[in-house]
Amino acid sequence: MAKVYCFTDVKAICLTRMKAAVYKKYGPPEVVKLVEVEKPSPGSDEVLIRVFATTVNRTDCGFRSAEYFISRFFSGLFKPKYGILGNEFAGIIEAVGKDVKLFKAGDRVFGYNDTKFGAHAEFMTIAESDAISTIPDDVTFEQAAPISEGAHYALCNIRAAKVTGEHDVLIYGATGAIGSAAVQLVKNLDAKVTAVCNTQNVEVVRSLGADQVIDYMTQDFTKTDQKFDFIFDAVGKSSFAQCKPLLKKHGIYISTELEKNSENIFLALLTPLFNGRKVMFPLPTIKKEDVNFLKYLVESGKYKPLVDRSYHLDNIVEAYKYVETRQKVGNVVITLT
Repeated sequence: MAKVYCFTDVKAICLTRMKAAVYKKYGPPEVVKLVEVEKPSPGSDEVLIRVFATTVNRTDCGFRSAEYFISRFFSGLFKPKYGILGNEFAGIIEAVGKDVKLFKAGDRVFGYNDTKFGAHAEFMTIAESDAISTIPDDVTFEQAAPISEGAHYALCNIRAAKVTGEHDVLIYGATGAIGSAAVQLVKNLDAKVTAVCNTQNVEVVRSLGADQVIDYMTQDFTKTDQKFDFIFDAVGKSSFAQCKPLLKKHGIYISTELEKNSENIFLALLTPLFNGRKVMFPLPTIKKEDVNFLKYLVESGKYKPLVDRSYHLDNIVEAYKYVETRQKVGNVVITLT
């Protein structure tokens, strides 16, 4: 016999369910399905966020595909531990746990979570002590969502290289989420930036503050006579062997990719032994202090994440496909309203 629901029953079900982009196995974009799942509840030290905007980025793609097997040690060896991706978020706090002191219901917030993810859904929870902060008054949800992913990767590498205002820095792949953030963050330190990008984005990169732009479609960046203190490959398309001649005596090379046979890991262990040009491979981390710092830079006009295009959550598979063309300029935003 079919169960009959009254209006009150239906309302209660709606309040406990939400729409989410879920993946139950590793694979191509099509493994992500839009379904209804149970709405999360905040723990005593957590906030419940109604998500208005999120992003699809390289981190999401990497965990979804598990192309690098090592990612499975964090996300689940045989199948995903957490079925909802989305590490960047912007939204409004709907409820707070009993021990939460820093936030209240109604606060507009943004942040980053690549431990449990969860932002590709109408609601998510996060601890108040994690990488979360309030959104500046004049910033929209769509502008706030992409503040932290690319920038925290860039910030981690810039800090590892100990960049100062006296340094000459080359940034390869200056139009991606990481590269475009790196150009702005390095200029914030008053260092000199040479950026590498394609023809159609030369003016975009100049607008970010680059002192010199090399169009890789018309010029081989490795043929430049200039020497650099730090070369940052933000897209993982170069190698230490290519870039080593461009480095100063104690110059540093960092790539966002492991490269063939994970060579950058081995070079990061080996090259420091010779007291010369070296490879570094810092593990990215993000804290609340970092999100607050990025918020300050946004408020002061020193950093603005580039946005390529937006998709609604209903079209998230198409967003994944576009991101994986590796042709995006800046960030791809997902809206949920």
